[in-house]
Amino acid sequence: MLLRGFARAADVALLQALEGVTAQAPLRHLVTPGGHTMSVAMSNCGPLGWVSDRNGYRYSALDPLSGKNWPAMPACFVGLAAQAAAQAGFKNFQPDACLINSYQPGAKLSVHQDKDEKDFSAPIVSVSLGLPAVFLFGSASRGDKPQRYRLTHGDVVGWGGPSRLAFHGVAPLADGVHQLLGRRRINLTFRRAGRASAAT
Repeated sequence: MLLRGFARAADVALLQALEGVTAQAPLRHLVTPGGHTMSVAMSNCGPLGWVSDRNGYRYSALDPLSGKNWPAMPACFVGLAAQAAAQAGFKNFQPDACLINSYQPGAKLSVHQDKDEKDFSAPIVSVSLGLPAVFLFGSASRGDKPQRYRLTHGDVVGWGGPSRLAFHGVAPLADGVHQLLGRRRINLTFRRAGRASAAT
């Protein structure tokens, strides 16, 4: 479900909370198992964080840069994710991981499935802030051509149930200037990841 402008009224609070998170766990460009450096800069907050390196994709309770726990998920993040999930038909969503993706012009996210989580019964909730982006959303089959959706500041996308393992991605970000974020797009992706190891 695409919720147009759902997060717009909370944008200032979200961005202020985000600054606190990234001060503790700075954005960084992860390396894929194949050795490629991702064009999107990433961080996490909440009990679990998604990480990638030569050893694979996984969730970890610790930030590999600091060796410390990821920053706590701000209350405004948790509340927004739960409200958006409920609006999309998924009640009582309690995310334990928030992936923070920062896009500069030209950055993209290749089409993929979110399948590193332990439980696929919970939805994915994705919040867009800053520059517009083209969101690619397909089916559970990689070969199917994805639909293209233009996401603007404050839009929220939620998916789950039969669509939980749909392939999705983000086309290369077009250049522009946003009044709050400048030449940047921030995406907050909330998930219920389940248990993970204490170390990466």
